[in-house]
Amino acid sequence: MKYPDFFNQTPTITLKDDLSDFLGTFEDGIIEFSYLDIVKSAGHSCPTVAGAYLITYYGLKALYQDSIPQRGSIQVEFKEDIEDGVAGVIGTVISNITGATVNTGFKGIGGKFNRNDLMFYNSDNNSNVRFTRLDTNESVDVYYDPSTIGADPMMQPLMQKTMQGIATKEEKQTFGKLWQQRVEQIFLNSNNIVKVS
Repeated sequence: MKYPDFFNQTPTITLKDDLSDFLGTFEDGIIEFSYLDIVKSAGHSCPTVAGAYLITYYGLKALYQDSIPQRGSIQVEFKEDIEDGVAGVIGTVISNITGATVNTGFKGIGGKFNRNDLMFYNSDNNSNVRFTRLDTNESVDVYYDPSTIGADPMMQPLMQKTMQGIATKEEKQTFGKLWQQRVEQIFLNSNNIVKVS
């Protein structure tokens, strides 16, 4: 499986999952997610998928400081409706990492490990995403704006040719490389395009 090198150079997200520990899935319930893991589940890499990953990375880092985030104990809120724009895509990525779901997650064992009713849309917050710790009720708001990372001028015409089925093999490859170069730049400039409050 070949993919851009920068997938392996992005920061990873480590969490502790008590359900995983209980069922003996990962030692001590420690789980590490990479951007590559998320790209595999999403099926592609784009500014939205990268943004969702970075939102989660910076949000959990701010929320838990020096401690390990507790997977399954994090509430996630979006101001948008699940069908608005890319909110559902972002929600899916964040759900994969945090375990939080609207009503499609694991229902628990003996009153523990429930993953339902931890993700909410149409919430009363102005940020892209709000993360809340269930143990302390502390929250952080995360804002993501990649607009300063412009696309290469060649991307649009190459995309059109590819969509119309008239691009050469080389043009298709060039489009893909340019697309992923923009995603890479989002990671490289993440300190400027992701804000937490």
